[in-house]
Amino acid sequence: MEERFLPIGIQDFEKLRESGCIYVDKTAFVYRLARERTPYFLSRPRRFGKSLLLSTMEYYFLGRKDLFHGLEIEHLEKDWVEYPILKISFGADNYPDLESLKSALNLMLAKYEKLYNIVIEDRRSAPRLNNIITTAYEQTGRQVVILIDEYDKPILDALYTEYEEQNRQELRSFYSPLKDLDKYIRFLFITGITKVSHVNIFSGLNQLDDISLTKDYAPICGVTESELEKYFAPEIELLAKEQEMTVTETKAKLAQMYDGYHFTHNVEGVYNPFCLLKCLKYKDFGSYWFESGTPSFLVKTLQNQPLELAKIVNGRKAKEDQFKNYDPDTKNMLPVIYQSGYLTIKDFQKEKRLYTLDFPNREIEEGFLNVILKKFVTPPDDDLGISIDNLCDALDEQDIDKALSIIKAAIADLPTIVKKDMCENYYESVTHLMFRMTGYRVLSELQSVAGRSDVVVATKTAVFIFELKMDKGRAFEEVAAEALTQISANGYADRFAVNGKTMHKVGVVFSSEGKGMLGWKCE
Repeated sequence: MEERFLPIGIQDFEKLRESGCIYVDKTAFVYRLARERTPYFLSRPRRFGKSLLLSTMEYYFLGRKDLFHGLEIEHLEKDWVEYPILKISFGADNYPDLESLKSALNLMLAKYEKLYNIVIEDRRSAPRLNNIITTAYEQTGRQVVILIDEYDKPILDALYTEYEEQNRQELRSFYSPLKDLDKYIRFLFITGITKVSHVNIFSGLNQLDDISLTKDYAPICGVTESELEKYFAPEIELLAKEQEMTVTETKAKLAQMYDGYHFTHNVEGVYNPFCLLKCLKYKDFGSYWFESGTPSFLVKTLQNQPLELAKIVNGRKAKEDQFKNYDPDTKNMLPVIYQSGYLTIKDFQKEKRLYTLDFPNREIEEGFLNVILKKFVTPPDDDLGISIDNLCDALDEQDIDKALSIIKAAIADLPTIVKKDMCENYYESVTHLMFRMTGYRVLSELQSVAGRSDVVVATKTAVFIFELKMDKGRAFEEVAAEALTQISANGYADRFAVNGKTMHKVGVVFSSEGKGMLGWKCE
């Protein structure tokens, strides 16, 4: 078979096309956006192809028809016109403070000032951006195309520090000329992970059309199932051969690991392109999304919101405004976690306009839970995997004492980031997380007719119902007996009684003083 090249890590459209790499054709979307001439905003997770999309737009507006041979846009576009391009990208650097942001802005602006021979009279970034746009228009006689990539990175890099607001203010000032230069701008497209509300970075740009949750543009980044089969059939066959699987089994495994992103309801899911391409190249179902390290803002978010763990990992119900826009003045970090790609839309109740958010696939679930556990439990990193393996074995053996002893050791002490009044939620969250890391089906706060159980774990041969209780100064025996009585009285086990599996009811008691697990009683 003729050698084929996968565009892993290539963000420049020209390089991709001239290198003969496989390209999943998204140019029809580019043409449609360009025709409508509206200023756009698109939110997508990292490693999802936003930079390549902007690069595709860049070469389209440069009139590089030669690069689009054989693509859909070649048959759609009749007039290939070259426009002046202003491309601003924050993806390459880090911006932990205001000085680093100002330095980066200076370098970006200086490049275009040199291109158009602009003499700097005012060192502030806003007047400089204004001069570049108006001068480019005057010198070329054509409106300017403005492409802004990862606009929010300077905010996320400074999250939870004094510089978060300073960087936001600087960006607001930098972009301020855009609202008054409409007649000079042919096209404006902005990408990022989050959309910041409340303090609008693009002050005055209320006409920005946010296409992040629209059905028409849901597949604009990523790879759909139909695109996978159209563009990567030979690579799937090679992967299947290497893994000693059938092609059908291989496709199912690819979907389980890397598919499942939905950017609105009732649309075809998309694969993370970076992880998919890495898997096809190395012919192995690895966890590639986390290989470059966990984003620091995720760890900061989890440290600041330990009470949200159980909600995040067990299918979160939310209205659109609860996860669409990040408001820095609230403690709601759901938008950051959703828009970063750790959660995606799994279900939608049309009557209530209520979304269910959950992990998109197994790769993200395992990586996310692993990050949480390493941050919130006591075993050293090198012991964590062993602990989870042992927990899995204990459940297989239906050895409850062994299983809970592993969890007890992991949460022996309350982490300093968790206050004593938060310990009940912390203990439930970490217990749930450790069970979920085994790969077995786990439900937390399962609703029954009469009430809620805390954690239910189902293996192939058994069902474990754990009722978690805090001692609150009472004797262990009393609290454990109360937990078992609650399981029976509320009928938690009734729905599993007909499936033929062995039933285990377990009352688990924790210290309300933050001293960990006091013990358990089984029935």
